[in-house]
Amino acid sequence: MDIILVPGFWLDASSWDAVVPALEAAGHRPVPLTLPGLESKDANRAGIGLQDHIDAVVAAVDGLDGKAVLVGHSGGGAIIHGVIDARPERVARAIYVDSGPLGEGGVINDELEADGHDIPLPPWEGFEDADLVDLDDALREQFRARAIPQPKGVAFDPQHLHDERRYDVPATVIACEFPSAMLREWIAGGHPFVAELGRMEYVEYVDLPTGHWPQFTKPNELGRAIVAAVGTPGG
Repeated sequence: MDIILVPGFWLDASSWDAVVPALEAAGHRPVPLTLPGLESKDANRAGIGLQDHIDAVVAAVDGLDGKAVLVGHSGGGAIIHGVIDARPERVARAIYVDSGPLGEGGVINDELEADGHDIPLPPWEGFEDADLVDLDDALREQFRARAIPQPKGVAFDPQHLHDERRYDVPATVIACEFPSAMLREWIAGGHPFVAELGRMEYVEYVDLPTGHWPQFTKPNELGRAIVAAVGTPGG
């Protein structure tokens, strides 16, 4: 199975390097992506918005034979959901890594501090303690050294969706910061944060307790969780 790996903010395709071996060992074909504006720290990010990132992943899907599995970490969850909306018939499963589907009109995060067209990685003090679980000093140093400014438009642009067949695509949520039981409680309570997730027909929840970046803190466990999800029947 082709598994398209969409990174979260400030990261490029290499952020999946430690996860890829588990996918390959299971016989899958990982396709980690670097999205527009994340090619380098010096890339021009002017005019790059959420739809540009969605379109880049759609192009990757269109370039493959048959259906693909989409994996989206953090803000990448909103992106893969936009792809599912555009190509519901081409996606075998969506896997949301410490993320979820972003509904119509929602934004990924318009509270991040921008510098012109760029959103630099904030200082660690700007994150919640739950984000940083297991992200030790060495991993923090490596992350900050590799971090690429995020295009402002991707974080601030509203999501636009058109095809309700997106709700029929099987999904897996790999819950890291918040346990899956909490997500289920929010859905039952009608919390707007999980409204789109609550409308999806086939959702599997997997708990992987760690911080917000399991590809760094628990890459082997994340790889195994993705492999297990790919083999899960929808419905």
